[in-house]
Amino acid sequence: MSCISPHAGLATTLMDATTDKEPLVQEQIYNALCYLGEAEPEEILHCCDEYLRQHDKLAYPHRVIILKAMETVVKNNISSLDKSTAKVVILLASSEMTKSKEVVWEWQQAASNVLVAVGQRFINKVMEEVLTKFQPGILPHYFVMQTFANLAVSNVFGMVPFLNSILGTMLPMLGMAKQDHMKSVFCYALQHFSESIQEYVANLDQAPDPTVRKDTFCNEIFSAYEVLFNSWLQHREPKLRLAVVEALGAMSYLMPGEKLEEQLPKLIPAVLSLYKKHTETFYISKSLCQILEASVDIGSRSLDVQLDALLGTLHPQICTPADPAVPLTVKNHTEVLRCFTVLACSFPDRVLTFLLPKLESSSEKTRVGTLLIMRQIINSAPSQMEIKKPSILSSMKLPLQDSNNKVRRAVVQVISAMAHHGYLEQPGGEAMLEFLVRQCALPSDAPQKPLPDGDDPTSDSVRSISVNTLLLLSTTVDRMNNVLWPYLLEFITPVQFTNALTPICKSLMHLSVKKREEGGNASLIPYDLNGWYGCEGKVDLLGVVSSRPYTGDGRGAAALRLLHALCCSVHPALEQLWSKRVPLLLLQETLAAVSDNAWICHFVTEMCRQLNGYNGFPTEKNFLYKCIGTTLGACVSKELVQKQLQELLETARYNEEAEWEGLASCFGICAINHLEETLAKLEDFVRSDVFKKSVGLFSIFKDRSDHEVEKIKSALILCYGFVASHAPRELLLSRVEADILRNISQYFSTKVLGIKVETKDLTLKLCLIRSIAMISRAVRGSTKCTDFILGRKAELVAQMVEFIKAEPLDSMRTPVRQWAMVTCTHLELFADTFGALQELLKTLLQRSLTPHGLQDMFAHLGPWIKSSRQQERQRAVELSATLLHFYLGRLNVSTVVPFYNLGVLIALFSPRCSDSVGSVRQRAVDCVYSLLYIQLCYEGFARDHRDEMVEGLKALKKGLEEPDFTVLFRTCTNIAMVIGKRVPPDQLMSLLLAMFEGLADPDKNCSRAATVMINALLKERGAVLQDKVPDIMSIIHSKLQEVDEEHVRKAAQQTVYILAAQHSGVVVSSLLGSALPFDSHTCAMWSALAAEPNLTAQILEQLLEKLTRDVPYKESRAFLLGGSSERVATPLPMAATCALHEIMSAPESGPAVLGLYAPLFVTLLLRVSCTVGVQLPKSLQGRDRRSSSHAAASRSLQPCSCAVQTLRAMLAQGGSEAVVVAVGNAGGWEMMENPERHHEGIAVLAGSMARHAGPRLPLIVKSLVPTLSSALESQRVTATAFLAELLSSNVVNDLILLESVMDSMTGRQKDPCLLVRVLALRGLGNIAVGAPEKVHKHGATLLASMVNGLDDRDDPNNLVALEAMTSLSKLLEHLEERDVQAMLLHIAIRIRPFFDSEQPDLRRSSIVLFGNLTKFSEGECEAFFEQILNGLVTLLLHLQDPKPEVVRACKFALRMCGPNMGCEGLCDMFLNHLRDDRSLHYGEFMNNVCKHLMQSYPEMLNRLVLTNLFYFKSTWVDIRAAAPMFIGKAGPAPCCSFHVVSMGVDWGWVGRSWRSPPNVLIL
Repeated sequence: MSCISPHAGLATTLMDATTDKEPLVQEQIYNALCYLGEAEPEEILHCCDEYLRQHDKLAYPHRVIILKAMETVVKNNISSLDKSTAKVVILLASSEMTKSKEVVWEWQQAASNVLVAVGQRFINKVMEEVLTKFQPGILPHYFVMQTFANLAVSNVFGMVPFLNSILGTMLPMLGMAKQDHMKSVFCYALQHFSESIQEYVANLDQAPDPTVRKDTFCNEIFSAYEVLFNSWLQHREPKLRLAVVEALGAMSYLMPGEKLEEQLPKLIPAVLSLYKKHTETFYISKSLCQILEASVDIGSRSLDVQLDALLGTLHPQICTPADPAVPLTVKNHTEVLRCFTVLACSFPDRVLTFLLPKLESSSEKTRVGTLLIMRQIINSAPSQMEIKKPSILSSMKLPLQDSNNKVRRAVVQVISAMAHHGYLEQPGGEAMLEFLVRQCALPSDAPQKPLPDGDDPTSDSVRSISVNTLLLLSTTVDRMNNVLWPYLLEFITPVQFTNALTPICKSLMHLSVKKREEGGNASLIPYDLNGWYGCEGKVDLLGVVSSRPYTGDGRGAAALRLLHALCCSVHPALEQLWSKRVPLLLLQETLAAVSDNAWICHFVTEMCRQLNGYNGFPTEKNFLYKCIGTTLGACVSKELVQKQLQELLETARYNEEAEWEGLASCFGICAINHLEETLAKLEDFVRSDVFKKSVGLFSIFKDRSDHEVEKIKSALILCYGFVASHAPRELLLSRVEADILRNISQYFSTKVLGIKVETKDLTLKLCLIRSIAMISRAVRGSTKCTDFILGRKAELVAQMVEFIKAEPLDSMRTPVRQWAMVTCTHLELFADTFGALQELLKTLLQRSLTPHGLQDMFAHLGPWIKSSRQQERQRAVELSATLLHFYLGRLNVSTVVPFYNLGVLIALFSPRCSDSVGSVRQRAVDCVYSLLYIQLCYEGFARDHRDEMVEGLKALKKGLEEPDFTVLFRTCTNIAMVIGKRVPPDQLMSLLLAMFEGLADPDKNCSRAATVMINALLKERGAVLQDKVPDIMSIIHSKLQEVDEEHVRKAAQQTVYILAAQHSGVVVSSLLGSALPFDSHTCAMWSALAAEPNLTAQILEQLLEKLTRDVPYKESRAFLLGGSSERVATPLPMAATCALHEIMSAPESGPAVLGLYAPLFVTLLLRVSCTVGVQLPKSLQGRDRRSSSHAAASRSLQPCSCAVQTLRAMLAQGGSEAVVVAVGNAGGWEMMENPERHHEGIAVLAGSMARHAGPRLPLIVKSLVPTLSSALESQRVTATAFLAELLSSNVVNDLILLESVMDSMTGRQKDPCLLVRVLALRGLGNIAVGAPEKVHKHGATLLASMVNGLDDRDDPNNLVALEAMTSLSKLLEHLEERDVQAMLLHIAIRIRPFFDSEQPDLRRSSIVLFGNLTKFSEGECEAFFEQILNGLVTLLLHLQDPKPEVVRACKFALRMCGPNMGCEGLCDMFLNHLRDDRSLHYGEFMNNVCKHLMQSYPEMLNRLVLTNLFYFKSTWVDIRAAAPMFIGKAGPAPCCSFHVVSMGVDWGWVGRSWRSPPNVLIL
């Protein structure tokens, strides 16, 4: 068949290309051939056959590609393949496979695979051919045998009928095989023949010849066995031994039974001995398993003798851990376990006798391996192991106690297997389940360094597999339902199983659902009259656990779900309630719903019994105490209540203070319904043995230590407090003094020799204070308390005052003073106490009537003055006013001394002038009034001196009567002005600092008043604080961090504005010193500077000056030492850039930005240019990464990104939002940050500015032109790119900017920066777009610039030349012929070398320019025609260029050249066939072009041929292919004579013939 169709022709071309050495190209050729084969399989297969036969010398790697493609085509189309085609393919593949007698693996394997693929359907044809290569007495080719073997695997039913004759021919050849590889392939064939025969016999119902039996092959297989076993198995080559043993395993199934029995005593030891010789044992294990299975099939008695050796050899194989990274080790484990399955089925007793003792081995690997085998035989030999279950379960006792995690994991796997086969239903199964639950309860591993053995499982992994196993057994193994239910319930109560509660509860919930489905509405668990037996402890624990639903893997939530499922089993009455409400969290409702006293008694008894189980879990234990109290309250039996309360008091752990709260809560809740019993039991307890200790001075015997007794007393006192707090109010009043307060007082103090001795124990004091406070609240809350008189009030208050007096005055180390004062307020004797306190404090103040003494006093009162509770503030300010008045009245200044803490004290009271409580406001003014007069006294004024401004404060008090915010804050401003005029200069800063603390005041009115006063003070006195401005700014920032309130933020911004109005330079410098990136608070402070246009403009100018004053970056040290270049941003310009962004992001900054539009724009544009590719300092790099995750500093700190964002903000505030949007839509902002595309982004910006902000351009251009001479290359690039793009817009011409910008671009042609030169030429070319009418006027200058660009010698990559060609093409459209004529040939000759440039842009631009030049060739027609002829071949060949844009350029150039070639037919062809919108059939087109060329220019043939020669070695494949096609189409003419030259052409002759060439034909 001749390859003449399009598919065949293309296939031939592809096969020609297989010689390409690139693997990727070869793969593409293979894929293409397969694709063609799908369309025309027959044709392609014939074509491949013909190609391989014709190219007999083609190297084998290239033949392999074709053969692989043929295999794929055959496989995919085997059902439709024609017999004749199959025959052709078979003959070819057979020939290819055996052509070389030496084994060439890749080539011959590919051919063999083709035969195997065809053999799927045409087995007879394949065998007919291959058998001709398989002659008796002649050792066959290696791949003939491999082909037979693979055919036996792929087509069992077709191949087995041939095997008898193949074996008959092959057996004599075994002795002839001397080389290892031939022996190996014979083994390979025997293995697959044996496996094929087994499969055939096993599926006789589908076989074409059902008479075939295993016996048919027995003798031949045994004959082969003798050679393999007796001779080849002993070979020294390991690979051959493995091939032999693999074959022996498969052959053992087909050997005659008696022969196999006879060979087993030798065969098994021989195979076992190989384990010692080979590290890779998978093939040995696989073969051994097959031999054992064959032996069992014939009922061999030899295995009995071999069993010990088998077990002894196989067991270590399992004990060696498999490496998951080495798949064969895992497979080996699988095969060895299969061996144990075979042995266990035949010798269960002996196998178990061997295995079970090894569970007690000291070797961890032995124990783990044995457990793996146990799991295997439990799963795979269930019938044989049935009667062995008790002994197996008994043998697991030691593994259940093993602490090794590997062993534990293996045991869990064995338990899973046992569960599926009924082991856990046997006696002893409970121990297995308990072990499983214990593993579920394992604690998490503490973080530690990984152990050397990385395979060791952690406790977490053991726990995970155990949890999964338990859930699996409860949800999928039906036979386990009755085993797990209700047995798992027993594990709910013990504390050691707490960590396992989640899986236990989940499993029980699944089981309960199953039980409910099985039994309908019947109860899940049998229960007696009192409910589910033993349920109380479980319900109690589940309730406690459910109090914290998300602790411990969500065990609380699981417990709740289980309780919901068990509602009927807990008590029938709970089903309706718990179906709607959360179980146990509504314990009172649950108890009310049950209404069963016996059940409740059982329940509370069980809860009390469970208490000790929660030692070490204080939260859960206290919750249980509350549950006990609630349940005791619902219990009818008073005897039981008293008994349980007694037990609780006796068993409580008094040494643990955390438990007192729970015990007291229990007694308090119980007292709701059992007040009498609770009080009686508390009193009885004191008389019991617990308090046997004599408190006399001369006690000899001591039952308890003093410390322990104090703890018991503390707990009891707390119990009385809780009892009073919860007791019914109507019953409380009659018992409060006689029973409760009397006993509390007795516990707190004792008498020794008639003298009252009070304890000094701090804990006991605090418990006493707390209990009295609770009792006081309870009495006050009673409806009958109006007529009730508490007789012990005076005593209690006196006790509290003693506590207060006993506390040190210089510090508050304990909460005693605070708690005691709070308790006094609850005793409703506050007036007396308050008066006593005033007198006490006056006495203390009298002792130290100095500023220091005053400071100490208010250090204690300060927290109360700022308290969040109104009554506390009210009393504290009242007390303060009294003390200050007292101080002023007693003050006698003999020497003028500084009142050093005036500012601090005024800052404490002045914000209170706007307190939400009216009386506090009034008294706060009195405090300020007194403080200012105290200051006047210290300045030397008499005590009766009256200051007009200070006296004005009294008049301001009237404005504080109204709660209206406006009036209050106006009054506060006036008060601040008085303070500002009277506070000495040295106190001003301390006043402000302390006033700033008021920003965090809990009363928002006072917080606002503090801000109002701060700002009023700064307006009044801020001018003198220049040195303190940095400190104030720092404080403002810290307060913004502390107080997250909107009014504070706005007030702080106002403060910054006030300071900036007075000290703008200091404020700017201070803020610039803030850490980068600016946090949200610093940003807010910068934004404050945008409030007023004049100030904002002043700030912006200062920032611009700081931005340009310092260098934008510094070269890194590595660069200075000659390493790689790295530029690091300098901090001040970075900070200034960020500051500009923050200010200009504020809407109020608009007017100021408009006024400074041009300087802002130019400075920021140049800032962008200086930061491209600049790195952050190392000190800021970590902060930038962190800031990306914080909303407060979400803007990038990268220098260039920051500069771009600032420029965008400036444009937006300057009214140029349209520019921002347009640049963003074009991706310009991202381009600006990219060092490679920065100039493109600048061009996008310039274009947008020209369209949307034209009136702004004159000032911008005026400022930008001088930067073209900047010392910084980056600034020159940016300025040039901006101005160059402006030239593409007519707005430049309209604004009369064209000439100046054009002159600037012309002046940049000698710039040392290559990119600047490129951009300058681009700008000059843009004039053709922006002002085409001006091109003719400046034509000479523009052309000269472009030609200079073409001749640029410092342009290694021809980038300047590329831009010159591109720009010149644009300019030529607007120039006349006389302008171009003088330079036409120079340009044409200069651009010709670029036609074949490696850079596609150069090829495209040069070819387009050449096409444009043809318009100016009339005057130089003949000379330019010569240039057209020189470039014609190149243009035609590049129609096959890999780049589409170059192809379009060639089409354009040829269309333009056509009219100048003097051949109408050729011109028409170029115009019609080379349109951009039309595809081109290249071969047909070239055929017609060559016809026209030969007809019109026969003398050109030599030139065309010689030009084509240069493209035979082109780097582009398609052009390489097009060049010989061109020559072929040009073809020899009858009238021409030709020199025939080979590809090794005499280039000297070629050069000579160029001038007067004969005709040449290239072969």
